[in-house]
Amino acid sequence: MSNKTLELLQKRRTQYALGKDLPLSADMVEGLIKAAIRHAPSSFNSQSSRAVILFGAESEKAWGLIEAELRKIVPAEDFGPTEAKMKGFAAGAGTVLFYEDEDTIKGLQEQFPIYADAFPRFSQHSAGMAQLAVWTALAEEGIGASLQHYNPVADAALAEAFDVPASWTLVAQMPFGGHAGEIGDKTFMEDAARFRTHGK
Repeated sequence: MSNKTLELLQKRRTQYALGKDLPLSADMVEGLIKAAIRHAPSSFNSQSSRAVILFGAESEKAWGLIEAELRKIVPAEDFGPTEAKMKGFAAGAGTVLFYEDEDTIKGLQEQFPIYADAFPRFSQHSAGMAQLAVWTALAEEGIGASLQHYNPVADAALAEAFDVPASWTLVAQMPFGGHAGEIGDKTFMEDAARFRTHGK
């Protein structure tokens, strides 16, 4: 069976070996990221997802800030692998910082109090879909990426550096760039352990 959506999802893979060269201009990549987030679904069409899109030196700056915060909590003798990861992410062409807007979530809680406890969870669903949408859109254009979660370690440093509104909560970071290495094969667990089908 041929299915375009499945073909796109299969292209979306974790790429740690990133380079500076992109197959598209920075303006086109920015537009792609914005469109992917704009069209990603969100509960009650809340559009709670936010993004800070960084290119070049600004992306390198972000990973430098994250590295500096990690050095405060990771013992120096154990920092080698972490430092290598930071350099790998900084080697890419850019980074998307994904946020969720707490003011939007609070507004929904006030408007629909019966669902108040659920809206933070719904927000995380929206965040995940925005991240998948961006990652898949980048993959379709031949751009490598991975999804990282160095939060809340560097939240304050990144917020100050990039003038992030106080109501935005950092949920993930996505370094992206040209493919500078091969991507390993992806393995899958048995379907019987993951799925149940009834009624056919």
